[in-house]
Amino acid sequence: MKNYIITGVLLMLTGVLLGAFGAHSLTEVISEEKLISFETGVRYQMIHSIALLVLVGLNKALEGFKLKNSALFLMTLGVLLFSCSIYLLALQEVFGVRLTFLWPITPLGGLMIIVSWGLVLYSAIKWKE
Repeated sequence: MKNYIITGVLLMLTGVLLGAFGAHSLTEVISEEKLISFETGVRYQMIHSIALLVLVGLNKALEGFKLKNSALFLMTLGVLLFSCSIYLLALQEVFGVRLTFLWPITPLGGLMIIVSWGLVLYSAIKWKE
């Protein structure tokens, strides 16, 4: 069971990293069609990583995890900062305002998500069955 949790967490962590890589490094290198395919792969990796973690009962693994609240807080705040800044930046023309000052918030949120998954991974590795 522990190995499935570690695998699920590693898949989530690499999914975030690959998503960032695709968004920032591949746009100039591959065609839009291939980028869409790459993003589909990242999306499926993320969805199924979550499914794997749910199926093995992540809550049980985190029962004795002292950093659980820190990981959950960082993940929640990171997702809010990351996603909301992207939504606002993507819609700034619709709103008729320049929101480019928000761009540093996106990588900060992404970093929080990565750190939160790192904390969960640390917990899963230290978990005694």
